[in-house]
Amino acid sequence: MGERGSSARQALPAELSSLVGRAAEVARALALLAAERLVTITGPAGMGKTRIALRTVRELCGASGADVVWADPSRLRSSAAAAGAAELGEGFEGREVLLVLDGCEQLGERAGELVGELLARWPRVRILATSQRILGVVGEALLAVGPLTLPAAPEDPDEPCPVARVAASDAVRLYVERARGADPRFELTEHNAGAVAALCVALDGIPAALELAPALLAEPGAAGRYRLPLTVRAYAARRLARDPRGDGATVVRRHHERCRITAERAAQLWRSGAQLEARALALRELPELRLAMDPRSPAGPAGALEIAVSLWFLWSACGLVEEGRGHLERALARHPAPRPARALWLASWLVASVGEASAADPLLVEAWATAVQEGEDTVLAYLAHVRGTAALWRDRPDEAAEEYRDALGLLPAEPEFGPGRRALESALAMALAYTDPAAVPFRAGASDGPDLWARSWAGYAQALLQRREGRPALARTWLLRSLEAQFALGDRLGQALSVELLAQLEADLGRYEPAARLLGSVSGYRPTSACPPRAERTLRLRLTPEAFRAAHAEGARTPLRRLLPEL
Repeated sequence: MGERGSSARQALPAELSSLVGRAAEVARALALLAAERLVTITGPAGMGKTRIALRTVRELCGASGADVVWADPSRLRSSAAAAGAAELGEGFEGREVLLVLDGCEQLGERAGELVGELLARWPRVRILATSQRILGVVGEALLAVGPLTLPAAPEDPDEPCPVARVAASDAVRLYVERARGADPRFELTEHNAGAVAALCVALDGIPAALELAPALLAEPGAAGRYRLPLTVRAYAARRLARDPRGDGATVVRRHHERCRITAERAAQLWRSGAQLEARALALRELPELRLAMDPRSPAGPAGALEIAVSLWFLWSACGLVEEGRGHLERALARHPAPRPARALWLASWLVASVGEASAADPLLVEAWATAVQEGEDTVLAYLAHVRGTAALWRDRPDEAAEEYRDALGLLPAEPEFGPGRRALESALAMALAYTDPAAVPFRAGASDGPDLWARSWAGYAQALLQRREGRPALARTWLLRSLEAQFALGDRLGQALSVELLAQLEADLGRYEPAARLLGSVSGYRPTSACPPRAERTLRLRLTPEAFRAAHAEGARTPLRRLLPEL
C-alpha cells in the first residue's frame, strides 16, 4: 500500500478516531466495488468522504487481503491524463489493484480524463474515488454522501430536554464523542441535550463541522485570525443570523447580496458571449453560491431561487444538471404559492434533461399557468423550448420544430435571462434538419456569433444537413468543432448527441464496430427516457448481438478523446 514510484502514492492513512453513523455508506461502497470498476464517493466538502473510503478499504483488506494503492491525484507530476495514468500505474502489470484516488475535485475536469485513462490502460484495476463532483466517466457508480441524521430541533434549546429524544441521532452521537475527546468530563444530560441538538441542527449534520465544534467552542478566546473551513463558516453565518444581540442578519444579507451580484455577473458574461469566463466565474464562486442558495437562510426560498435561475447556464449547458435540479427543488418545496414561473421553467427543463418527462409535466403546467398570470412571455417561450427538446429526444422532430417555432415567436429580441435567440434558432435548425432541410434558417453562417453554446448546436444541425447531402467528411468536421465547444463547456448532453451522429457517420461507411464503441462512450450521458440513437438501430441490424455488446462495452470503458484523436 502506498508503494514505490509516484509521489502521489501515499501510505494508507491511519484512522485516528472512530467513524460514526456511516455503516450504511461503507456497506454500500463494498457492494458497489464488488460489481463495478469505478466507484465515486461524492458529496460536498466536510461530509467525511475520505473517512468512508478509508474504512471501506480497511474492511476489504481485512476480509480479502486486497491489493490497495492510496493516492493523492493533486500530487501527480504531469497534468496530462496519459502521463498521470502511467505514473500512477507503475508496477500494475498483471496485478488486481484497488486504486484509491482521494480528492479528485482538485484536478477539476482533468480528473475524469485521468480516471478514464487508468481504466482503459489497466483492465484489472478497480478505482475508488472521492470527489466533490462526479467524474463523468462512463460506467461510474456513484455513492452520494449527505449529512448525518439529525434530531428534532428543540423549540427552546435552554429548556430541559430528555436525553433519549436526541441521543439516537448520528449527528448528536458524533458531537458527544468528540466533545468527550475535548473534555473527558462532558456528559449529555437533560440540561444540555437541547443545546446540543440545536447545535447539530445549526451545523446541518455536517461531520467536519461537528468534529471541529467541540474544540472551537472549548477555546473561544483563541488568538489569531484564520480563513475557516467552509462548513464552519456556514455554521458561523447561521449563528450570526440568529443572534438577536448582534448584527448577524446584516452580515448574512450582505453575503447573499454579494452572491446574487456574482451570479448575475456570470449570467451577463454568458449573454455577452464570454461563456467560458462565465463558467469559470460560477465554478470558482460555487461554494459561496451554494450557501446563498440555502432556502433556510434569511433570504428565504425566493432569494435562493433568484440565484439559481441566474445560474441556469451552469446547470443546463455546463453539465451540472443534477446539482441545479437539487437547488431548485429544495427552494421550490419551501416557497409559498404562487411559485415563481422562472424557477418552475428551469426546474422543468432540468428534470426533462435527465429523462424524467413524467416528472417534468406537472412543473410545465404550473409554470405555464403562473407565467400567464404574471405576463412572463419569456417564460412561455422557454416552456415551448423545453417541450420541443423533450420531443426531439423522443425522435419526434416535427413536433419539436413546432414547439421551437412557438418559442421563437414569443421570445424577446434580447431576453434578460435564460438562453438567447441564437440558441433557440439552433434548436429549430436541428429539428428541421430531420424534417425540412430546405427550411433550416442558416447554413454557411452556422459558426457565426459570440454564443459558443448555440454555435455548438448549430454545428450539429449543419452536420445533419451535410450527411443528408452526402458529404460525410464535412459533417464530421462540423461535429468535431461542436464537440470542442461542448468539451470546453462541460455540456454532456451536447456531447451525447454529437457523438451519436458521429457513430451514424461511421455506420454509413460500414465501420460498425467503431460506431458501436462511440455509442458506448456516451451511453451514460443521454436522458433515460430518450429513444435509442438512430445509429443503434442500424448497428443492431449489421452486427451480431454479441459483437454489438462487446464493442459497446469497450467504448464505455474507453475515454472519448481516445476514440476521437482529432480532439
